[in-house]
Amino acid sequence: MLKDKRRRIKLFNFFITFVTVMGIFELIFIAIGLSMDAFAVAIGKGLSVDKVRAEHAASVAVWFGGFQALMPIVGYYLGVSFAEFVESVDHWIAFAVLGVIGFNMIHESLSKGCEKSSSDFSIKQMFSLAVATSIDALAVGISFAFLKEPIFAAATTIGIITATLSAVGLYIGNTFGCRYKSKAEFMGGAVLILIGIKIVIEHTL
Repeated sequence: MLKDKRRRIKLFNFFITFVTVMGIFELIFIAIGLSMDAFAVAIGKGLSVDKVRAEHAASVAVWFGGFQALMPIVGYYLGVSFAEFVESVDHWIAFAVLGVIGFNMIHESLSKGCEKSSSDFSIKQMFSLAVATSIDALAVGISFAFLKEPIFAAATTIGIITATLSAVGLYIGNTFGCRYKSKAEFMGGAVLILIGIKIVIEHTL
């Protein structure tokens, strides 16, 4: 009987670990999906300079990563204020938010050509780009409030992944041009849609 109890405890602990790991991977996929807009813009910035310098990479990493971390927190606290009123449909709202963002990213990946960005890395220029590429993260932050996700861990993950991919995108754009730009946006959109479907399935079955 004691062995059976220990076996059940081990099985329970394994299940909790599995769910936690899957949650982490889901968050990472959301972060990658959200970062694709910043990644695409960083590729365009890489095209605009003859040679990428360390300060260029630091600039896109700090601005894009910083705002992608900040916006979900802002969205989360906006969402918390009315989350209790939509608790019965929170998963559908999360699905709608991720779905709309995902479809928009796929549409943009299919309709945009190779655009060379300005070589300006000034505060004004980077601020406007950082805001433009992080609006989707604001909406996702609202959905995190409905799903009661730990926002600071999520925001930190999104920020770090976006900062890293933005710096990488800068070098990719400078070296390979727009070869991977549309593909990255398409894959990012598809990932967000699939995660939205997964959330609905988990809450309805």
